[in-house]
Amino acid sequence: MVGKGGMAKRALGVAVSGVMAAVLLLAGTNAAVVLGTRGDLHAPEELSDYGADAIVVLGALVHPDGTPSDVLRDRLECGMALYHAGAAPKIIVSGDNGTVAYDEVSAMKRYLVERGVPSEDVFCDHAGFSTYESMYRAKHVFGCERVVVATQTYHLYRALHTAGSLGLVAVGSPSEAHVYGGQLWFSTREALARTKDFFKVMTKPESTFVGEPISLDQSGDVTNG
Repeated sequence: MVGKGGMAKRALGVAVSGVMAAVLLLAGTNAAVVLGTRGDLHAPEELSDYGADAIVVLGALVHPDGTPSDVLRDRLECGMALYHAGAAPKIIVSGDNGTVAYDEVSAMKRYLVERGVPSEDVFCDHAGFSTYESMYRAKHVFGCERVVVATQTYHLYRALHTAGSLGLVAVGSPSEAHVYGGQLWFSTREALARTKDFFKVMTKPESTFVGEPISLDQSGDVTNG
């Protein structure tokens, strides 16, 4: 008969083993995602005339007054640099427009157009609620085969791994231009998200909204909110 002390030791051993397994899983999946994509990161000038179907700028926080956060502004600036370098003739701004009150993509398009990007070359993906959904919709709604993704380095690894797993040929351009407050939190959350999406792409579920295909051969203004 096992005494209380023995039961406690056994429970502790099981708990420790579980934690170790979780750590190993997290480390292994993160290593696979990062090592598998880190060679696909390029500065905008390295992607001159790359010939992608579109530059995908991934969404982030928009302030209540409609201005992009530092993180998002840097992604948009990177997207513009890629556009002017000739990496692709179209830009897809993909983010969260899940409610009338919160609209990342309209703010993103407005930022680009106000700085000289032709409105017809900017397409709005209003249902890019996650990195996975942005990549899924780039492939299955906007019909892309080759994309350049603009976001911060820590986020690019997962975006490119997801894109490749969904059948896209994808490279990325890091958009760091500032030191961001809360970076430790961003990096910790991203480590967990890499593990989650590592397994998610194995089953390739549809995005929350799919809808009718949107051709990039037309004006991007058809996607305005």
